[in-house]
Amino acid sequence: MLKVAIAQFTPSEDKNANLDSMESMIRRAAAGGARLIVLPEYAVFTVPAMDNRFVNSSESLNGPAVSRLQQVSRDLNITLVAGINETAVNGRIYNTLVGIQDGDVAAVYRKTHLYDAFGFKESDLVLAGELKEPQLMNVDGFTVGMQTCYDLRFPEVTRTLVDAGADVVALPAEWVPGPLKEFHWNTLIRARAIENTVYVLAADQSAPTGAGNSAILDPMGNTLAGLGESEDIALAELDPQRLQHVRKINPALSLRRYRVAPMNG
Repeated sequence: MLKVAIAQFTPSEDKNANLDSMESMIRRAAAGGARLIVLPEYAVFTVPAMDNRFVNSSESLNGPAVSRLQQVSRDLNITLVAGINETAVNGRIYNTLVGIQDGDVAAVYRKTHLYDAFGFKESDLVLAGELKEPQLMNVDGFTVGMQTCYDLRFPEVTRTLVDAGADVVALPAEWVPGPLKEFHWNTLIRARAIENTVYVLAADQSAPTGAGNSAILDPMGNTLAGLGESEDIALAELDPQRLQHVRKINPALSLRRYRVAPMNG
């Protein structure tokens, strides 16, 4: 069994305050037995509008924000996933997830599908990550892959993680509120769990920047733990026997007849 947690909160432009909130939530989750903790997209810095503040506040993977999260991970001997605005080139950033395990940066994912939809244009300031083999982490026998927010609308992202061996998907998000957005979120996180027979740990921001509704889902799409609109943590246990059972009765991965391949250009 693997005890996991998701953390839902509303980051601001005060990076120190955000890191304080993150550390408090991480420590609460670890005290509850969590060995893997997932926090939202852009957890270190968020403002409602995508503007140059994201660039001006960005850091490298060796910067103070990641270093602090590494220290918390080291102190508690846990694995965590969180979203940062990582310095890139030419006045732009990467929307990056860091997987930190026992104090080390064990995996990095740079968002490949940028949020150029519903009136937003993330690509004005953000560079899309390169298409390459996923960086996975092993946590107490489970293989964990990472993807970000808008990636959820592209099912091949999750399938690529599963093809690489993931049986847990860490999904940090800032799912911007709007008409039907909560419905889309709740539908899509379940679809990704069901069609891939994986556990999904979906950690969203809370209002006003996110739609909330963070959840931990099992490979049949059942909610093991969830949050509404409030800032909080939720914990659940992942069972390897449950995963094996679901994949036996619903062998969707072995029965499929198509594969996922990257597009050129």
